[in-house]
Amino acid sequence: MNIFSSKEYSIKKSSTLLNKYTYLKYLFLVCCFLQNIIAQDIPNPDNVIGFEIGSDFNLATYEQSISYFEKLAAASDMVEIKSAGKTSEGREWQYVLISTPQNLEKIDHYKSISQQLAHPENLTKEMAKALAKEGKAIVDISGGLHASEVAGAQHILTLAYDLVKNAKTEKYDAIFENVILVLWPSLNPDGQDIIANWYLGNVGTPYEVATTPWLYQKYVGHDNNRDAYMLNQLESRVVGRVWREWEPSIIHVHHQSSPFPTRIWLPPFAEPVAPQTPPLMAREVNMIGMAMAQELETEGLPGAVHMGKGFDAWYPGYIDYMPMMQNIPSFWTETSLYKFATPHFYTIKDFPKERADLRVESLYSSPWKGGWWRLGDAVKYMETASIAVLDYAAKYKETLLFNKYQAGTATIEKYKQEPPYAYFIKQKQRDPVRPVEFLKRLAFNGIKISQLDTDVSFEGNDYPKGTWVIPMAQEFGELARQLIDIQEYPDLRESPDGPLEQPYDAAGWTLPYQMEVEVIAAMTPLSQLVYSSLSPIKGSAIPENYNNDIDLSKTDFIGGAGFDTNEVAAGIKPLPGTLKGSGSTMVINPKENNSFRVIGDALSQNIPVCYDSKKQTYAISNTSKSQMQKWVNEYALNARLVSSKPKTKITSRIAVYDPWKASMDMGWTRWLLDNFKIPYTVVRNADINNGNLNEKFDVILMASEKPGTIENGFQKGMAPPQYTGGLKGLGVRNIEAFVSTGGTLICLNKSTDFAIKELHLPIENSVEKLKKNEFFTGGSILEVTNNNLHPVMAGMPEKSSVFVFGSPVFNTLEGFEGEILSKYQEKGSPLLSGYLVGEEYMNDKAAAVDVHYKNGHVVLFGFQPQWRGQSMGTYRTLFNALLYTNDVARNHEVLEDWSTTEDEKTEKELEVKSEEQKQISN
Repeated sequence: MNIFSSKEYSIKKSSTLLNKYTYLKYLFLVCCFLQNIIAQDIPNPDNVIGFEIGSDFNLATYEQSISYFEKLAAASDMVEIKSAGKTSEGREWQYVLISTPQNLEKIDHYKSISQQLAHPENLTKEMAKALAKEGKAIVDISGGLHASEVAGAQHILTLAYDLVKNAKTEKYDAIFENVILVLWPSLNPDGQDIIANWYLGNVGTPYEVATTPWLYQKYVGHDNNRDAYMLNQLESRVVGRVWREWEPSIIHVHHQSSPFPTRIWLPPFAEPVAPQTPPLMAREVNMIGMAMAQELETEGLPGAVHMGKGFDAWYPGYIDYMPMMQNIPSFWTETSLYKFATPHFYTIKDFPKERADLRVESLYSSPWKGGWWRLGDAVKYMETASIAVLDYAAKYKETLLFNKYQAGTATIEKYKQEPPYAYFIKQKQRDPVRPVEFLKRLAFNGIKISQLDTDVSFEGNDYPKGTWVIPMAQEFGELARQLIDIQEYPDLRESPDGPLEQPYDAAGWTLPYQMEVEVIAAMTPLSQLVYSSLSPIKGSAIPENYNNDIDLSKTDFIGGAGFDTNEVAAGIKPLPGTLKGSGSTMVINPKENNSFRVIGDALSQNIPVCYDSKKQTYAISNTSKSQMQKWVNEYALNARLVSSKPKTKITSRIAVYDPWKASMDMGWTRWLLDNFKIPYTVVRNADINNGNLNEKFDVILMASEKPGTIENGFQKGMAPPQYTGGLKGLGVRNIEAFVSTGGTLICLNKSTDFAIKELHLPIENSVEKLKKNEFFTGGSILEVTNNNLHPVMAGMPEKSSVFVFGSPVFNTLEGFEGEILSKYQEKGSPLLSGYLVGEEYMNDKAAAVDVHYKNGHVVLFGFQPQWRGQSMGTYRTLFNALLYTNDVARNHEVLEDWSTTEDEKTEKELEVKSEEQKQISN
């Protein structure tokens, strides 16, 4: 019997459905309410910092960013703050982990999985697949590396807030189930504060968009993204150590220099790319680039572009590209920038001709049409790109992790089958500390190094016990090869007379050439005897929080902990120093760079230093034997004791000219002098314009600056008055007076044109007026012949490598008095590594010159002896030049054979001089 009639049943059914609907609606509202409650508990950076992030005329400082992240971490169990270390200015430096609480609880486990896949020698394919399935993608995202590109660090705040606030939504829940985000509030904390404080102090004034008159990193400014493999700057080592700890699945660094009028540049990179880039990594980055572009289009953000001709990936020194050779998909992106947080309106009239028609291109699908561009726009583009990267990592997590294993094993197998099979580096070299400097940097970057525990012979070479060996069948082998091999930059011109496709950065960097280290490649498989003689290096790593104010290892000139937080780097030691002979005077040879650290110590303590012009050596007396022995031990120096000291005493009060147009090359110069403890005084425009220079200084050093920068500096109205102007007029006259009355002026690279022009030197830069398709050297290594009997070239071999970058080539003119210091060969190409067009314009021309000017000297370097701290083989020429003044300069007799660039020497004269130079070189 039916309890309900059909009508009653229909009513009851409708009522039941209505109740279910009401319940579901109620449940939905409860969830929304709870979500809102959760969202309300998540602090908004706008409220914490006090203004809308990305708003016009506002920038958050690093301290404000950290204060926000501290509140975010306190409010959410998805956020943890980690210490990275300290910056060059002594700031505490943090990064942030964001993921599910469950992932963070097992963070060491997931880090271990990443480490195992990064170093896969003991893994089978099946084991790697299982780890890839179990592991999480570790994605490293940062901004602010180039601090004047302000949106990067600002977008980190909004990104973190939006990720945590929306963590329970479908999209973000899937991301954090599979991803651990390593988020850097800034990759340059010092710079973020320098730029923010400068800009905020100028907002609303005529100088609102003025460039800062100092670098946004203690020494190197923009070059902080050119130091990845050399690790000369503290920040480079901090980031490198953190990345070796985590071995991320993706590294994404935000920049802000998209080619106008595009709004954001994304990979794929322009041609050419570094030849040792693992193919799997290159393909992965290309896919990520397209995924970002697709997400931007989905969000209605036009103007994304790829490739082009600007951002190639040839140079491996970028901190955001070198990890590719450590089997990490790593890349940078470039979002558009006007000036800081000031908005700007663009019209089609501002566009370059080739983009004014708004033509759709295959890699520029949605041309930007102009309009307002604000900091907030850049922040939105960056956040969209970052989320696209996280979404990609979540969707392809297993592929990313497994490909890390695949790329590592592919490199291992490659170098089991083809050369170079290994690199041999003997301990005993012209400067026995130089290979230690070289190898510690490789080891810090994860390259495995061994030593021979017995003498061996291989491929016709005898290698003594202690010789270092880099076996190439290792997961980071491509990085070792990329840094050691000779570079041959491809000529990408469509025709020999076509426009030059110049490299974005350096074309050649071969470290054995730059560092004057002999490295021998094994071109056949290592014998069993060699293999059995290899002992992997493993030293005692020091704690990561080591006090960097104390120099642990003085043999390498990087202070503090240096490279020794890495156990392999900590185990790389030079041969012990030696102190032979007897007497009260210690003789040191300038062929060893650490000799100048001893000289720096001595000068700082007012201990006399002398120069022996006959033997091209320095001597130190009037100090204790125990102090001399301490120097020898600490610096691994080879010195000897003699009973008499040279009569030529060094008195050199050094001034380094630092223009208000912030100079990276001067920054690198200061970094070098500071690390070698060479005493000096920084002088600005006012110091030189005030005159009386000879009363205070014996030598003035100018780094590589364009003449216009030196002469004019900032134009009036472009910066606050105290930072405008240059040396034109009064400053030039004072420099002329300084040199005329016995001073030494040293000019590096581009600043030589200033000295030649303003002092009317009988020298010409023979390539100054040539077009780029006629002559171009763009960051390359060339070979020169050296006048190593001259004090400036003391310690140099007869032939050596020099690094040139837009460098001059000198020709002496009528009336020249002085001496050629180094010169290029008479015929053929001097190119060793990189790219050179127009070798004929260099043949038999000078690369460095000592010009006698009245009672003083002008030393012109047509190369960069201290380029980014890499060219250690020519450091000594700069140090020698700084000491080439007063008695050292007066007592030197000009060598007639080097008195002109014209070749007037007989074969007999050349043979005699060559033999003398060889004796000095040895």
